[in-house]
Amino acid sequence: MSPISRRTLVLGGLAAAGVSALPVRSAVIAATAAVPYPFQLGVASGDPDSSSVVLWTRLAPSPLNADGLGGMGTADVTVDWQVSTTDTFATLVASGSVVAKSAGAHSVHVIAGGLNPDFDYFYRFRAQGHLSPVGRTRTAPAAGTNGRDLVMAFASCAHYEEGYYTAYRKMAEDNPGLILHLGDYIYEYGATAGRPRLHAGATEIVSLADYRRRYAQYKSDPDLQAAHAAAPWIVVPDDHEVENNRAGNIRADSTPALTAAEWTARQAAAYKAYYENMPLRAAQVNNGAAIQLYRRLQWGSLATFHMLDTRQYRNDQACGDGWKVCSDADLASRSLPGNAQETWLLNGLNEHTGTWDIIGQQVFFSRRFNASGASMDSWDGYRASRARIQQGWQDRGTRNPVVLTGDVHRAWANDLKKDYNNASSPTIGSELVCTSVTSGGDGDATTTVPDVGTNPWLKFYSNRRGYVRTTITPTQMQADFRGLSKVSEHDGTVSTLKSFVIQDGQPGLQAV
Repeated sequence: MSPISRRTLVLGGLAAAGVSALPVRSAVIAATAAVPYPFQLGVASGDPDSSSVVLWTRLAPSPLNADGLGGMGTADVTVDWQVSTTDTFATLVASGSVVAKSAGAHSVHVIAGGLNPDFDYFYRFRAQGHLSPVGRTRTAPAAGTNGRDLVMAFASCAHYEEGYYTAYRKMAEDNPGLILHLGDYIYEYGATAGRPRLHAGATEIVSLADYRRRYAQYKSDPDLQAAHAAAPWIVVPDDHEVENNRAGNIRADSTPALTAAEWTARQAAAYKAYYENMPLRAAQVNNGAAIQLYRRLQWGSLATFHMLDTRQYRNDQACGDGWKVCSDADLASRSLPGNAQETWLLNGLNEHTGTWDIIGQQVFFSRRFNASGASMDSWDGYRASRARIQQGWQDRGTRNPVVLTGDVHRAWANDLKKDYNNASSPTIGSELVCTSVTSGGDGDATTTVPDVGTNPWLKFYSNRRGYVRTTITPTQMQADFRGLSKVSEHDGTVSTLKSFVIQDGQPGLQAV
């Protein structure tokens, strides 16, 4: 099956494009004049399998209202949805109605089922007499089949105040079949004067209304909307979706001051808002301050995506966090994903269901150390945990383990070693680290790999903002590190800074 036209997925003015391209009944025209446009936050899809996909939208005619309800009030609203193989919606393959409840910030999560595997579809919503923008989505290949080659992009760390979301727009223009977001989709900080853009709200967000409003501000951005409308997403959070550097139930500091009950309420609010604003299945609905986000998604026999949660279950950062020498980082009792999630991951790596076992997670995985030590917030602060996972995939004969990483606001490409104390030790996997979408500002053209003398397995570094674009086939995975000239203004250009190939059955990165 060849990819279908994207002509209605206009990357600017999505709402106008979606409405103007579609037939509207006279009753709809009358309603449009009376009710404000509710689809200000766009549309999205996510977590596809071979026969279904999640379709998402959230009604919010006034996204930044202080109550967090986006101008919708307390009444529930019926939303119609449609799926078609064409962008004209001449023939529908699935359709229905769902209630957008005020208690869920008028978000909807539709499971569009009965779809064909490895197929492109268009979708849209209708509510209060208005039509939403049109999104494109894609199903996974059927079990036992590779399907088409997969262009998959991944990104992280999109601090709204530190720049414009050009990276999201460029991702959409690359026409991917799948997008992964590895965390820090929002930032919790209050507004900081002097930045390219400002958060709505002067103080750090804490309440449910705060988090809902913050997501609404981010999702109002047309470049982010373009990326969501271009392809299905698979998302996992990092720390800023709740609070910077949290470790399990432990806060990094006491700012803002919260009682134990207030901290629990904050976590519950953050995770409720996260579910409300992401294209997630019902299994990911939060249960108070807990939420089940690590999960496995199968892309036919081409790839298995093991998506980790490296914040909710970890032990506290060793030795008070920071960059340092710390013997406690070697304690076998310490785990970054938690013991249950470690077991879950290793069980999945033992299934051998895909040519590529792709581990989507948040923090730097490869060993990186110097005379000052290593980062206690990364896997270097949980070295026994990392060793168990690496030894686990060797013991299980995992053919092509590839770790995808966000968090550090820089791009890296790393070989993973059997023994980091021996530079000539066999390479047993690869790590691709995306830079940030905006966090850290424009950056610079530096590509000198830091600490390469003590870490010769680190193969590439860039301080530009951007994302990673991968092309996954049965025989190889190519990774293109895409960098932006600037994010402080909205007209940054993108280029491929470096490309690597990982060959099937041959661990390690080969420069293109």
